Amino acid sequence: MIRIMGRFHEGRLVDTPGATSQVTTAALADLRRACSDASDFAWIDLSDPARAEVDLVAAAFDLEPLLLEDATSRQQRAKIDIGPRTLFVLLKVLEWVDDTSDVETGQVACFVGQGYAITIREGRAEDTDVVAARLAAHPDLVATGPLSVFWAISDVAARQYLEVGEAIQSDIEEIEQQVFSAQPSQAANRIYRLNRENIEMRRAVQPLLSEAQRLAQGPSADVPEPLRPYLRDVGDNMLRAGDMVDGFDSTLMTMLMASTARQDLLQNQDMRKISAWAAIIAVPTAIAGIYGMNFDDMPELHWSLGYPVVLLAMLGVCLLLYRGFKKSGWL
Repeated sequence: MIRIMGRFHEGRLVDTPGATSQVTTAALADLRRACSDASDFAWIDLSDPARAEVDLVAAAFDLEPLLLEDATSRQQRAKIDIGPRTLFVLLKVLEWVDDTSDVETGQVACFVGQGYAITIREGRAEDTDVVAARLAAHPDLVATGPLSVFWAISDVAARQYLEVGEAIQSDIEEIEQQVFSAQPSQAANRIYRLNRENIEMRRAVQPLLSEAQRLAQGPSADVPEPLRPYLRDVGDNMLRAGDMVDGFDSTLMTMLMASTARQDLLQNQDMRKISAWAAIIAVPTAIAGIYGMNFDDMPELHWSLGYPVVLLAMLGVCLLLYRGFKKSGWL
C-alpha cells in the first residue's frame, strides 16, 4: 500500500493526503513539483508494496534501479549508500517477542533526495506513525529537509537494537542462574537458542558499524548543523548495540563451556555414587555366592552361630566401605 505521509514546508506539515492504494503518476508529479523550496519535501511510505506500486513511485522520483532492488529484497544486508545528491539506507528492524524469546526481523529502506523522502517497509518494520511522531516532536529538524526522515527512521531502529539487546541481556542473566543451579541440563538448549537470536541482531547491526563510527565522530559538512548532534547520537546507539553483540558472543560461549563442564561434573558425581554402591553391594553378594555353593567343608558351616556371624561380617564390611566412600566424597 502507498501512503502519502504529507508535504512539509519550513518544518511544518502542510498537506496530508493520507493512505491510498490508488495513487497516480500525476498526483506524485504534482506533489514533487509542490516542493519548490530547498527545505520542502514530500514523504511517501510503501508498506509491503506490490511491484506495480514500487515501479509507480520509482518512476515519479527517478529512483536508482539497483538500489530499488536492494530495497525490495529481504536477503540484502543492511547498508548506507551516500551519493552526490541522494542518500539510501537499508535497515533491518528488530523486535523482541517476550512469549517465545525470539527476535523478529523486518526491513525498512529510505530514499532521500531533493524534495522527497521515500520509505519502503517489509515485514515487521516499525509503523510510520512512530517515525511521524518523532518528526512532529522536532519541527526544527524537519525544517532542515528530507534528511530528517533518515534521522527519525535510523533513531527508531537504533533504539530498537538497544531494546532487543537489553532483552537478550535479561535472558542471559536467567540462564546464568540456571547454569549454576542443581539441574543445569536444559541450559545448553537455551544458550543455543539465545545465540541464534544474537546472530539475528548481529546481522542487523554489524554492516552499519563503519557508518555508525563516522556518524559518532561527526557527520559530514553536508549535513545541516541542527541534525549533526542527533545523528551523532544515532551513531553512538548503533555502536553500543555492536558492543552488546560482541559481549553477548563472549558471554554465551563462556556460559556454554560452563554448562558443559557442570554437566560433566554432575555425570562424574553420579558415576562415583554408582561405583561406590556397586562396591558396597559386591561384598554381601560375593559372600552369599560363596556360601551358596553348598560344599560340606566350609568355615563355620555346621556351627550354630555361623549364620549370624556371617551376616554381621557382611554388615560390618559394608559399613566400613560406606564410611570410607562417604569420607572421600563419593557418597
